[in-house]
Amino acid sequence: MDAEAAPVDRLWERSRDSVRVRLDRVSAKRWQIAQCAVAAGVAWLIAADLLGHPRPFFAPVAAVVSLGTSYGQRLRRVAEVTAGVALGVLLADLLAILIGSGWWQLVLVVTLSMTTALLITAGQTFVTQAAVQSIIIMALVPAPSDALVRWSDAVVGGCVALVAATVVPAAPLRRPRERAAQVVRKISALLRAAAEVMVDGVPSRALELLADARSTDYLIRELQDAADEGMAVVSSSPFRVRHRKDIRRMAELVEPLDRALRSTRVLVRQTAVAAYHHRHVPKSYSLLALDLADAADIVAEELALDRMAVAAREPLLLVGQASGLVERAEALSAEVVLAQLRSVIVDLLLLTGLDQIESTEALPPPSGWEAASAPDTPENE
Repeated sequence: MDAEAAPVDRLWERSRDSVRVRLDRVSAKRWQIAQCAVAAGVAWLIAADLLGHPRPFFAPVAAVVSLGTSYGQRLRRVAEVTAGVALGVLLADLLAILIGSGWWQLVLVVTLSMTTALLITAGQTFVTQAAVQSIIIMALVPAPSDALVRWSDAVVGGCVALVAATVVPAAPLRRPRERAAQVVRKISALLRAAAEVMVDGVPSRALELLADARSTDYLIRELQDAADEGMAVVSSSPFRVRHRKDIRRMAELVEPLDRALRSTRVLVRQTAVAAYHHRHVPKSYSLLALDLADAADIVAEELALDRMAVAAREPLLLVGQASGLVERAEALSAEVVLAQLRSVIVDLLLLTGLDQIESTEALPPPSGWEAASAPDTPENE
């Protein structure tokens, strides 16, 4: 019975994960959805109630199409879409009034719209919107009293979108530092778990920890996406320009955070190798990992507060000093564990404002080693 239930349980868990992912996707875009909805309503309100247009279809359409659900290059996209919609609607309105509608009129208006758009700019969005809107207009022949009404509706919708695009929430500005702190907290958690494996040496726990460490790539992707979104927000909103320096600083931390996480994964792998082959790892290495995890927690707290982790520099340097005083291991795999601990220290020091040379030279050579620090071991997974 248990064997038969296992596939059902896995399917149920997978469906729950799928639902969670979908809900998270909606939650991440809830502001943009609300913004598009409000912009559509405001565009209709202006065109219908203030300008007196009976069916201002193109006002909300232009607003929603212009805004979209992405912050990247938003003002430029809004301007291009608005201009493209307005151009396509204007040309189609004029030609529909002059020559009527039909298949050959449609060929003519699309040709003229795209040609005119290309003469103005090479922007693909602008050209495409000009063509699409001209097709819609030719398919919906206006009454004689509606001449150029649809063009003005498109302009209204575009203008509403342009204003709405400058209003952005603070959440995309907080997200990069939240994601950065999340990466460092994961590093801390992996270090603590690795410290436990160094002591008990249970292979099954080591392999589970290794699987967990290898599943962390998404954290860097989320951090990079958050940094890109933050930069797009400060570029598209004049009200958020003052945050540009902070967002850029967080964006510059993506690479050192990626390196720190990779170094931690290599440390976990070497710890797993030692446990799998029953190689003794000195307890002092486990204590170093725990102290390093405590220092990483300070780094995470500083990043969450949108600060360079200067407060963590001294704790990290103390761990680095201690790494040069611990005993040597007999097994090569255990020696590599110490080397990787030192690599993680160097990578985390980069988050405190030190450069690569300063971080490397801050660590004394381990007992009996001539090298100033452990090599930066590449990850071969």
